[in-house]
Amino acid sequence: MNFERLYTYRFELFFFSLIAILFGSLLFPKVLFAEIISHILFLVNISSGYVIFSKRRKQSKISILLFFLALSVFLYRFVGNNTNTTIDYIKVSIYFIFYTLITFEIIRQVWQAKEVNKKVIFGLMSGYVSIGLLGFFVFFSIELAAPNSFNGLVEGATITNNIDSLIYYSYITLMTIGYGDITPISDIAQKATMFFAMMGQFYMVIVTAVVVEKYIRHSHLKE
Repeated sequence: MNFERLYTYRFELFFFSLIAILFGSLLFPKVLFAEIISHILFLVNISSGYVIFSKRRKQSKISILLFFLALSVFLYRFVGNNTNTTIDYIKVSIYFIFYTLITFEIIRQVWQAKEVNKKVIFGLMSGYVSIGLLGFFVFFSIELAAPNSFNGLVEGATITNNIDSLIYYSYITLMTIGYGDITPISDIAQKATMFFAMMGQFYMVIVTAVVVEKYIRHSHLKE
């Protein structure tokens, strides 16, 4: 498969690697997934993100740099068995930068698509899931910097053991479901929660609406 063909399926590759990150913990022991497998899946996701960036020189170079930085952090932590909090900050920063860039790029490509097809639908879903992961890294950073910023996390557990809970909280916030089992306590946690709840609504109301409008318009033209 040549690279151009890979680019054709860029959104599908990115979307399914995201799904593996979100639901892979169901197939593996929690600690094994959090410490090793999730990092490998994130590297795969960054690689698929490079395919999305491939026609934009500056962003593609940044994604390559972020990939090798993430790989270095993973190897340093895995080989050296290092659990330094500084490493967690570096790791979160790398992923935060990547998912910020990739979210905007996906939205740009979906927004500029002239025709709505299966690829655009996968792009639309990928953008939404990426915002949720972006929210997770923000909430993770808040809890890392100021423990007990969220009520409802596992008491006495390490931040690693609460990864699944924070991912869950991010998407529940994005979808504005709000079961109330996890709630923000600190001011910054509350503001971040408000921000990502609004982002979820803006995405649905603006980006999704534009895609639906294009689909309806092209359907009428075909008739």
